[in-house]
Amino acid sequence: MRDRLCELTDRDREVRLEALNALLAGAERGDAVAKQVLREIVTGYRNFDPEIYSRALNLLVLFGDESLAEALRAALCDEEYGCQAWAATSCGILRIQTAAPQLIDLLRHPDALIRESACEALGEIGDPTAVTPLAQVLDDPAEHVRAAAAYALADIGDDEAIEHLWTALESPRRPVRAGYLSAALAYPATKTFDRLIRATSHDDPEVRFWAARALGATGDERAEKLLTHLAAEDHATVRTGAHVSTAAKKALKTLRNLRKHERKAQA
Repeated sequence: MRDRLCELTDRDREVRLEALNALLAGAERGDAVAKQVLREIVTGYRNFDPEIYSRALNLLVLFGDESLAEALRAALCDEEYGCQAWAATSCGILRIQTAAPQLIDLLRHPDALIRESACEALGEIGDPTAVTPLAQVLDDPAEHVRAAAAYALADIGDDEAIEHLWTALESPRRPVRAGYLSAALAYPATKTFDRLIRATSHDDPEVRFWAARALGATGDERAEKLLTHLAAEDHATVRTGAHVSTAAKKALKTLRNLRKHERKAQA
């Protein structure tokens, strides 16, 4: 496997990719030499084509360890090399705590893919210092970035993070399609279930709509009776033209499917 290292810098792209694939296959089989060569791609990333680097990082789980922390942090700052999104994702996979300040800085990067990857990584790392910066990203112009920030806040899951999600959901400035906020609030259900129940009585039908959707996603059977009532009685309209009752019906379907899968898993 060691002889594959020189092939990774061959002028022929096909030779480079074949060498990389052979190393990845070796790493998957547990070959220690292949894993070491792959780590050398990361630690000496500037010596390799960005395609080789990014493809290797896509399968970081096969060979990554804490020895890569310094090199990944260097790549986070390397605008010229152009693989910051992959480096950010890798910092999240390896939960490199020391990368959190750099990842927070990347939340303001002009490239939406990099902002999204930074959000996801911060969620994986779970650093509470990222909560306020992530909350600011809930106003990002790109929906997929806003969604990544919401899920990252749910992953961090402390009281401050959850409160930011509630504030965004209840704000008159919430996005027309706030499904990601609903899904994020459903994720830490042990902290949000009772408040979601109360939110189905909110004066704003938008809040009731998304609270119903979130309750379905919790999979908690205690929500079934209330969702059944909303499906039959609450016909208020939201900005998309949908009804709260429609959200409740969809939530009931989600809830029952989750319960069904849970029963199968238990069996």
